[in-house]
Amino acid sequence: MSDNKTFVVIGGSTGIGQEIAQKLSVENNVIATYNSTVMESTGNITYFHYDVTQLDSSLDWLPDEIHGIVYCVGAIQLKPFHRVKLDDFNSDFQKQTLGAIRVLQNAMPALKSCGSASVILFSTVAVQMGFPFHSIVSTSKGSIEGLTKALAAEWAPSIRVNAIAPSITLTPLAANLLNTPEKIEANAQRHPLKRIGNSTDIAELAAFLLSDKAAWITGQIHHIDGGISSLKV
Repeated sequence: MSDNKTFVVIGGSTGIGQEIAQKLSVENNVIATYNSTVMESTGNITYFHYDVTQLDSSLDWLPDEIHGIVYCVGAIQLKPFHRVKLDDFNSDFQKQTLGAIRVLQNAMPALKSCGSASVILFSTVAVQMGFPFHSIVSTSKGSIEGLTKALAAEWAPSIRVNAIAPSITLTPLAANLLNTPEKIEANAQRHPLKRIGNSTDIAELAAFLLSDKAAWITGQIHHIDGGISSLKV
């Protein structure tokens, strides 16, 4: 990546978002947001508090020129469908989908001003695979995949839009699912590569998609999942 670019990472205080922000900040200016985990600005990363569920909160901290934006706010609510309330769907959709839409609508002028910019959204392997108890997250992330393709078509050629769809990774978001060595090993064995992904795995792909090296890639759902979505071994 060239120097003096500005990237925005929504949800950049923990896990994958934090890893992406740190990786980008080596050679670029990064604006990242936090909600419950308070972060102090450091080096090339400037942090702002932002709650994506507050759809009327200010976004006046967005810069006038944005070379790339990453929306990696996530949630994992796993419930049997008969126990899911409409409010569960509504709150998840507001955080993962409406939150992304609002940020992108506000950031669009700054993205277009660069002449060549990149957007990364986050889906999940569960959308393609279909897992029990995943109706909430699969609904919101399925809409993210549709949004990715629609915006990639509408914003071409000046803004590229891609989504990353990971399998389960070792992050705070998945802590309840990977809180013992036995759970980690059991989940690792479900993947052809026999390990759980980590934040670095995802951040490497994100940094590539944001870079000029990915200048001919848009409208894609990139599965980084240890092979689980396409291989049976």
